[in-house]
Amino acid sequence: MASPNSPPVIVVGAGLAGLSAAYAALQAGAMSVYLLEQAAKPGGNSIKASSGINGAPTRFQNAAKYGVDQSFWDDTVRSAGSRLQASVAAPIKKHRQGLISTLTDGSAAAIDFLVDLGVDLSVVAQLGGHSKPRTHRGAGKTPPGASIVTTLLAKLKEQGGDRFNLVTEAEVTKLLVATTPNSNTNTNNHQQAVTGVEYRHPSHPLTLSGPVVFATGGFGGDTHGLLAQYRPDLDGLPSTNDPRPGAHGVLTAAGARLVDMVSVQIHPTGFVDPAGPGVALKFLAAEMLRGEGGILLHAGRRVVNELETREHTSGAIMALPPAEEVGGLRQWDVQLLLDPGATEAAAGHVGFYLWKGLLQKKKVRELDETTRQTLRDYAAVVRGEKKDDLGRVAFGHWRLGVEGGDLDEEAEVCIGRVTPIVHFTMGGVVFNEQAQVLSSELGEDEKPIPGLWAAGEITGGIHGDNRLGGSSLLECVVFGRIAGEQAARAALNTAG
Repeated sequence: MASPNSPPVIVVGAGLAGLSAAYAALQAGAMSVYLLEQAAKPGGNSIKASSGINGAPTRFQNAAKYGVDQSFWDDTVRSAGSRLQASVAAPIKKHRQGLISTLTDGSAAAIDFLVDLGVDLSVVAQLGGHSKPRTHRGAGKTPPGASIVTTLLAKLKEQGGDRFNLVTEAEVTKLLVATTPNSNTNTNNHQQAVTGVEYRHPSHPLTLSGPVVFATGGFGGDTHGLLAQYRPDLDGLPSTNDPRPGAHGVLTAAGARLVDMVSVQIHPTGFVDPAGPGVALKFLAAEMLRGEGGILLHAGRRVVNELETREHTSGAIMALPPAEEVGGLRQWDVQLLLDPGATEAAAGHVGFYLWKGLLQKKKVRELDETTRQTLRDYAAVVRGEKKDDLGRVAFGHWRLGVEGGDLDEEAEVCIGRVTPIVHFTMGGVVFNEQAQVLSSELGEDEKPIPGLWAAGEITGGIHGDNRLGGSSLLECVVFGRIAGEQAARAALNTAG
């Protein structure tokens, strides 16, 4: 039981990683939790997540059809690519593999945790780079990110009571540190321990003392700062991230190291709004639209296996001639097309995109002949009459032209223009399987910074070259819960 003298657990960032950490800290007995959020509302990028959360094996997967899912680790390693495979030093590879194992081994428990809170995750789809369907979302119209975030926040307020303190418009500017004896017997020097935070709310400097979990997200919106520093070649690409500076400097000032900062994910499909094609901030065209059967067309022809990894799919699109620049943005002219089967399977998402004007309905007879022939050829692949030249083997709920052998001229399809966009940053602070932030490089003897943990997109080392769709929400839950529990234990151990 918490001592009345134990300090609070301080969680910085109120996206899913921060919410998961706060909930876990309270469940572990923390006397109180302060959740500091820079924005006016909680949720971060997590609340916008639209495809779902990975988990395997779970009660919702169709084991009778696909077999028990034992390939999540393999798929994640494959997506991590050269940053994992080219790790010459064994300790570096071991460190990365340990993080991946923690992520994938904890995925089924993460799904159970959310479902037990009341989140519907009963619908499972196969996204790009996955060998089996394992990305979970609800059956209703609420996107998975919003459903998870709102449910968890409500549970925090309900169960936390006076022990849970959400402070918005609170920008953490500094980690408070103190010099303590080094517990490592191989050294005779002292070490820096994090003892709290300094923050502005909204303009007055304030301080809080206690163990800290940092969960402020990535730097995809830091266009003129970290993104320009590490990936100047991405200048001019639109983004799904609201403009804001990354908080990585706050951590490095306390001794944290960074890793994989040049690994930035370009998502292949952000909607180009016909009403504002030059707007840099784009709505994501959720990957589950392709998982449920959607295809990508350029000049009426498919250009890629739509269920390849995000890196591969984006690369195939960006190898095409770019469209004429609008507002200084580099964009491509690619169409996302959903048949009636895919449209019905993704009805909740499609309804929103139609309402926003990002998708439009058309009759098959209104399409140009090149597109119509592509649909005939694709239907033949789905029927099993021939192999797909692009390598696609899973077709979601596509049914146009599958029965009867010809296209229904009166059938309605949904079409919208999409383009590659800056979406996620794989790089961040070096941390370990206990979510401790390290002052050592990846693969070196671990030197945890006492009093400091991290979770979510602020961290690096898990995803390597690229992240699988559905694993962002997952890492927030898995490592957020670990960080919150560890921070709560530290708070209880320092009670006076």
